[in-house]
Amino acid sequence: MMIKQLTFSVLAFLLFFGNTAAQTLLFPDTPGMVSYTYRNSFQQDVAATLDTLQAMGIKDMEFSNLFGKSAAELRAMLDERGMYCSSFGVSYQDLMNKTDQVGKDANILGAKYVRVAWIPHDTPFDLAAAEKAIADFNMAGKILKDKFDLVFCYHNHGYEFHPHEVGTLFDLMIQKTDPNYVSFEMDILWTFFPGADPVYYLEKYGDRFKLMHLKDLKKGVDGNLSGGTPVKNDVALGTGQLDIPAILIAAKKANVKHYYIEDESPTYYKQVPQSMEYLKSLKK
Repeated sequence: MMIKQLTFSVLAFLLFFGNTAAQTLLFPDTPGMVSYTYRNSFQQDVAATLDTLQAMGIKDMEFSNLFGKSAAELRAMLDERGMYCSSFGVSYQDLMNKTDQVGKDANILGAKYVRVAWIPHDTPFDLAAAEKAIADFNMAGKILKDKFDLVFCYHNHGYEFHPHEVGTLFDLMIQKTDPNYVSFEMDILWTFFPGADPVYYLEKYGDRFKLMHLKDLKKGVDGNLSGGTPVKNDVALGTGQLDIPAILIAAKKANVKHYYIEDESPTYYKQVPQSMEYLKSLKK
């Protein structure tokens, strides 16, 4: 009887303190992964790359390329590994010209979101380009929602933060797109790089942000409104300029649904494990 009581006490202790420890973690879940991070590996061998990600504990994927596979083939490979695709990234052109095919592929993949990460435009990005994108996103987003039960998200890329009236063109895009059909994926580097504050936008627009790209900018690098920076300026989370804990706290309050690591650096294979360990180390 004493042994049973002791065993029960030990289990109760472990459960209590284990749950307490988990509750103190700022980011207790394993992050998702953007396929672009492993683009070179995926182009060579999709199965082997998925095996690598599976071994790292990655389950949630955002694919912006089918890497020569059909949507059905890629879905089968994910299913075999207990992985899934939550977001499907496509080009602006495909969103507008192949809307039905995009919707069908996203449904086959099992994705809930369709994402576009670049608006074709002349430099600099201007009001006319923003207004065209607003109209296009409202139209395509409605089709994706009504016909395929998908949520369309636009992924900011830095050039949208040109001043406009009392805010920026990005503010205009959020305010003028229909929240029933258009949501957003915040890329935190491409929010910070042009001089904006990710926390401010998360607090201001809340659940308009459904998805998030987690990445960090090398210390000492100055930003601009170009929407581009050398890939070597992507560094492991927690080693750069962004206040990752503050952003994650704001993102949790905004009810962001999916978080993906995106690392464009040539040393992504070293930096991704560092980023994952950093996220695990964060406390509330």
